[in-house]
Amino acid sequence: MKMMPLALTLHAPQTVMVSSSPIYLLPTSSLQNRTSFRAFCSSVSPETIHSEGSKAEYKPGILDHFFLNSFRDKFVKEVGWDSEKPGYGGLIELAKALMMNSRSNSDTKDAAVRILKSLFPPLLLELYKILIAPIDGGKVAAMMVARVTVLTCQWLMGTCKVNSVDLPDGTSCNSGVFVERCKYLEESKCVGICINTCKLPTQSFFKDYMGVPLLMEPNFSDYSCQFKFGVSPPLPEDDDTLKEPCLDVVRCCLEHAASVAKTFLMSDCVVVEIKEPEPVPAGNPMDNSGLHF
Repeated sequence: MKMMPLALTLHAPQTVMVSSSPIYLLPTSSLQNRTSFRAFCSSVSPETIHSEGSKAEYKPGILDHFFLNSFRDKFVKEVGWDSEKPGYGGLIELAKALMMNSRSNSDTKDAAVRILKSLFPPLLLELYKILIAPIDGGKVAAMMVARVTVLTCQWLMGTCKVNSVDLPDGTSCNSGVFVERCKYLEESKCVGICINTCKLPTQSFFKDYMGVPLLMEPNFSDYSCQFKFGVSPPLPEDDDTLKEPCLDVVRCCLEHAASVAKTFLMSDCVVVEIKEPEPVPAGNPMDNSGLHF
């Protein structure tokens, strides 16, 4: 099976469509907001996981359930649909729906950024960017968000800890977060979901709304992930993470096709846009040069 770099799905309009023409599923509440569906073939194969020994599993607490429900509610408002699955499994289905409902990867990223932004009071983000981010060249802000990430996001990512990372100025700082085995990636088993609904939007959110550069380095072999607050991400063409190939194309395509089929069955109205054929220029009826007797 031919391996396709994920970068093609990020920077080229190549999508796997369910039919030969764009399909739009319209909920009864809003027939004017059309939403195209795209299928991404970026599933991570379990055979590529090489874990060494058992790692401690994070056990969610009461606050973690609150964070999960709040995060899921924001997803539901953005997607306009909720999964029947409870808990974390439903959140993963919503992440998949977010990708499927977006017209492009850029739209998926923007939607995920809106979800992250909606979790914070607007004034808090502005004050943090203006007052905290400039202190000591950004190191204080980077260390603060690293610690807050560990305290509030283990329900989403699993066990993680603060660690030291090298900064662009040649110094090191305890502004890193190492995720031992990312639950979000492990549950979704999809490179596309990791890149488009987590890595890229999270990097943009911290830089644009909190003034803290962030580089996220997911490892698709063991599901670990390294956050580097205070480090800017490379250009897309230089980011090796975006060049990860699709590892289980058939499985991922079938899962997305089943998801689209389910949405078709549950929709009250389906509109299919059919591209009209280009008109054929009228020829000269007296011209018989093309006829051969």
